[in-house]
Amino acid sequence: MRRATSVQREKLAALGVCIGKFTHGGNFHLHITALDILAQHAKYKVWVKPSSEMSFLYGNHVLKAGLGRITDGTPQSQGVVVYNMADVPLGFGITARSTFDCRSANPTDIVVLNQADVGQYLRSEETNPASAL
Repeated sequence: MRRATSVQREKLAALGVCIGKFTHGGNFHLHITALDILAQHAKYKVWVKPSSEMSFLYGNHVLKAGLGRITDGTPQSQGVVVYNMADVPLGFGITARSTFDCRSANPTDIVVLNQADVGQYLRSEETNPASAL
């Protein structure tokens, strides 16, 4: 950051970590690089079982059968950070069901919709190595 102060503002392209981008429609889309910041300040969290951890990292949604724990009082359509059982952040998503609805859900029902996960680095690198995010 100190080195950036010696560069003229007009010639400085970026500084820091890219946490997302604005679309042409004016919406802001978070990238997986924002995970560290989100994990520090997350109000609602979801923990997945080891058996469904790899499924989530391959880009699939979290099913009720793979749900380890969920923060009490999590509403539906709320942003959550997804952790493994060792409290390592894996990604983030949106809840498809509230905490109360998860108790009565079938094991094959989707609980968290995957928005981004750390496996996204590898998947995006395979399709287009020049723009890995």
